[in-house]
Amino acid sequence: MRVFTKTDIGKVRSMNQDSFFVSENENGLKLYILADGMGGYKGGEIASKVATTAVSKFITEKFDEIDKSKDSILDLLEDAITFANSAIYEESEQDEELQDMGTTLEVLLIYKNKIYIGHIGDSRIYRIRKNNMKKITTDHSYVEKLIQDGDITREEAYNHPKKNLLMKALGTDKEVDPDLIYTVLSKNDMLIICSDGLTNMITEAEILNIVKESSPEDVVNVLVEEANESGGLDNITVIFIDNR
Repeated sequence: MRVFTKTDIGKVRSMNQDSFFVSENENGLKLYILADGMGGYKGGEIASKVATTAVSKFITEKFDEIDKSKDSILDLLEDAITFANSAIYEESEQDEELQDMGTTLEVLLIYKNKIYIGHIGDSRIYRIRKNNMKKITTDHSYVEKLIQDGDITREEAYNHPKKNLLMKALGTDKEVDPDLIYTVLSKNDMLIICSDGLTNMITEAEILNIVKESSPEDVVNVLVEEANESGGLDNITVIFIDNR
């Protein structure tokens, strides 16, 4: 398994408020985290860094203590996300300039060819298997709700004026309710974890084509380059996991 990462400020923003973490340690735990911060000057940057730091520390410190069952690992992810949520929320309460800061969060843990995911917000995780790409996560966004309710199509959502409006984020409320997802990692699977700075700029079909046509080493660079060429309106972060 190989992992490639890239983060980029984009063409418009004055700072990069995305944060990511990658760790593969000796006890078989593989941990990948991505957070896309929001909330005024420096607020989003702080929220995303607190999220990745708190979650990674919590999971790596507690992982050896659990029994490694499916439920115990998913519970660990949920506890880590709850811990990070409290850390962000409390910091925002103590500093007026950081009020309303928050972040999206993708936590992907691989252990013994099983995938465990904690998800909140509109960053995304995709799986590519046999040349087909599937979005594993569901956006916690206003336009996703409109799609689910049948009010708009997925094509209409792509250019919807409120497509960046989140229904859920980490750190904006005292309580957090992340999606917890379990699936199996197959040989030759590829995984993409990305912020919406990528998916708002290029389509899923374009992402899949880039993966197919690029060498594994070049995938993240080409994805970021294409997002910037399409406008680069936001920070762009990509984690590409290649299990071929």
